[in-house]
Amino acid sequence: MAQGDWPQAFDLLVAADADGLLPASDLPLLGEVAYTAGHLDVTIEAWERAHAASMRADDHVAAAGAAVRVAMHLLFDTALMAPVRGWLARADRLLDGPGRTPVHAWLGVVRAYERMLTGDLSAARHWVRQAVEVGSACDPAAAAIGRVAEARLLILDGDVQQGLALLDQAGVAAVSGDLDPLSTGVVYCELVCALQGLAQYDVAEQWTEAMERWCQASAMGSLHGRCRVHRAEVLRLRGSCDEAERQALMACEELRPYLRRELGWPLNELGRIRLHRGDVAGAEEALLASHRAGWDPQPGLALVRLARGDAAAAVASIRDALERPLRVPSKERPPNTDLQRAPLLEAQVQIEIAAGDIGRARSAADELTLVAARFENKPLAAAAALARGRVRLADGDAAGAEESSSDAARLWNEVGAPYEAAHARLTLAAAHAARGSEHRAALERRAARAILDGIEAAPSPAPARLDPHDDEQPMASANVFRREGDYWSVTFDGDTVRVRDLKGMRHLARLLADPGREFHVLDLVAAEAGHGADDDGHRAAELAQSTLGDAGEMLDARAKEAYRRRLAEIDDDLAEAHETGDAERAAQSEAERDFLLQELARAFGLSGRERRAASASERARAAVTRAVRQAIARIAEHQPRLGEHLGRTIRTGTYCAYLPDPRAQTRWEL
Repeated sequence: MAQGDWPQAFDLLVAADADGLLPASDLPLLGEVAYTAGHLDVTIEAWERAHAASMRADDHVAAAGAAVRVAMHLLFDTALMAPVRGWLARADRLLDGPGRTPVHAWLGVVRAYERMLTGDLSAARHWVRQAVEVGSACDPAAAAIGRVAEARLLILDGDVQQGLALLDQAGVAAVSGDLDPLSTGVVYCELVCALQGLAQYDVAEQWTEAMERWCQASAMGSLHGRCRVHRAEVLRLRGSCDEAERQALMACEELRPYLRRELGWPLNELGRIRLHRGDVAGAEEALLASHRAGWDPQPGLALVRLARGDAAAAVASIRDALERPLRVPSKERPPNTDLQRAPLLEAQVQIEIAAGDIGRARSAADELTLVAARFENKPLAAAAALARGRVRLADGDAAGAEESSSDAARLWNEVGAPYEAAHARLTLAAAHAARGSEHRAALERRAARAILDGIEAAPSPAPARLDPHDDEQPMASANVFRREGDYWSVTFDGDTVRVRDLKGMRHLARLLADPGREFHVLDLVAAEAGHGADDDGHRAAELAQSTLGDAGEMLDARAKEAYRRRLAEIDDDLAEAHETGDAERAAQSEAERDFLLQELARAFGLSGRERRAASASERARAAVTRAVRQAIARIAEHQPRLGEHLGRTIRTGTYCAYLPDPRAQTRWEL
């Protein structure tokens, strides 16, 4: 642990636990290390066992603290709110009233987020006060995360400036180094979620970059994958959809805990990216997968229907989303809030106009204008201006449409969002044409089409091959990545260091040797083990049998038992909701139960036979990813610039690749 070797620390603790050598007092340590190493199921199980052990020892405060930790991980990593409520109720009973301990502070944090993410903002405010007041006295990490929640509640209430000031304070706590790694990561992630939900993209981009730098050496659990989703959102906004899709796909690989709901987030972002690129079929595939994972795919799915020419289906879809919104917990846009309605309203304007219902489109544009004024930010103002321009154009008010769409194009350009600016220019072109100025209309159409063609072209990620005999091409100075016995000699930007041989260094050398090429992880494992990679497909099968074996069932015994516990907790919550007459809570619990039952169904075949996972690839993926990241971290210790470069350009997953920016030539001698 002291060396930052979390996977090895995890393996040692698990081995000690299996041998009966791990005392109950060290179960919280196992939970922390398991999360850092990316084993969410072991994390939750360890804290559950710590709770049981504390109950046996009659230590109610420690038992309550363990219960709060179970609830926190379920909240942030699975978004299953019924089990969260069950564990928080246990903690409440054990603490038996107000207090000034760190456990009371963390109870306030998790209660506040549980209430906020389910749309109960009034109750969330009460718990935020407990988190900040108690945490300020005894637990700075709880206070910092509580302040992020407090800031978000202020923003949702319309007090944007005060909320942003509090977010700045929370950000200072993250960069100061005063918080533990897990709390630092949570503050970063929640900070960016808040800013992107508010459409404060410039500030969100700055904090995303700070989070990425921190992630290079310190990311744990699902935080690395979440950082990638934030980066994908920013890249999509900036029009870099090719790289945005790569980041979203990598996030899909990294956000696969044993409860897959978190996977819906990057899948939803992937759908939005593909829709921007004009890949309607790919967008629909990603959005439907997002919905299957328990996420809300709207308004993307309604816009897909519109892009397919089915205006009636698009209208039904967007109206249903607005009238009966899914109460899916969301960190960026909590349910029952204006920020959650804003993108739905923006899409409704476009869809209703296409279907010919100008009245509904006008109402949606008016509501969006009020939302934009309340939250005082440029992207929402730009979206509202474009919505008004579209409605005025449909109404025959060409002069008004010209004014509004011109404002929208200017605002989107100031935000730095070329896709949205291009669509504003297309509306402006239509307004010019309606006023008889075809020359101006042609100029706007040409400019918009050039932008959209660049976004939709999706250039190949592979860099252009440089011909050393072509005098017209500028040559980049060569970098070196060469093995010399037990060390590697690494030169980057003229700076040379020697790094001890690691398995991940060999994987990196293979990727650097062929930029742009995707290597299946089985190829990398085979090459590292000394096997040749033939082309007839037998190599992967032989390697799977001889080297990797079969990982067994899609859900192992531990995962199935965890599912059973979650289902029991959901049933308890559902019964309580029915007793109290809370229809919304009951509906949410039923949806969560259906989701878990579908997950269990995936793991079984006909007649109840257990399905086997395609585990050779999965085990190789995990091993290669861990080895490559360890190697990059070791390089970054000696050569930070190269560590940063490799962190941006090396893609891991089932397929791995070295993907440097084709505009910045990087030559390697290996």
